[in-house]
Amino acid sequence: MMFSEFQQNFSHDNRAMVVDSIKAVVPDIIDLPELLSSFGGMSFAGGLYRIIDPSDLEVWNARVLHAFPQFEKRIVCFGYDWLGSVFALDSGRHEGGQPGVVMFEPGTGEALEIPSNILTFHNKGLAEFGEAALAISFYHEWLAYVGQRPSISQCVGYRIPLFVGGKDSVENLEISDVDVYWHLMGQLIREALGRPEGTATRKSAGDGRTT
Repeated sequence: MMFSEFQQNFSHDNRAMVVDSIKAVVPDIIDLPELLSSFGGMSFAGGLYRIIDPSDLEVWNARVLHAFPQFEKRIVCFGYDWLGSVFALDSGRHEGGQPGVVMFEPGTGEALEIPSNILTFHNKGLAEFGEAALAISFYHEWLAYVGQRPSISQCVGYRIPLFVGGKDSVENLEISDVDVYWHLMGQLIREALGRPEGTATRKSAGDGRTT
């Protein structure tokens, strides 16, 4: 198992059905078919992180590209977190000879480069800079404030997104359907930030979520 360290560090919340048609629906990118066939449709660490069901790949790619059209024909999504931020592989950038990971944040309207490929992201990155990538402390603050975990079809989104002046606080969060949230944020990002030109992709050194 290529992702054994990931399994050791992140306990799963549910069991996904085995996908027999994995090769037919997943791009042949190194390690991606194994990740999705092993963990697709599962959530981890109490809803903190989720891996996309392979049958939903096209839906997730479309969601992200609606807000970030400059990544057309470059990305394949594979995971998302409790805030609705999506993790994808970017063929336009490489880490260790493989497509690099990029994180799309609907609440900030930013795309952040993560210095990992899909294997190092799961086996090393999430353990080393999980606080920055997944906003773990903020999640526990939310749970203490509301006491409700989002389901795998939900996220905890900003009532007023940060890119239009919303506050980065639990009082500005609410549970939303992830599809509805991304649809609304996608429209706002394009309008507020002038997509398709958009803001530049920013590099993330794994030293803090930039919100």
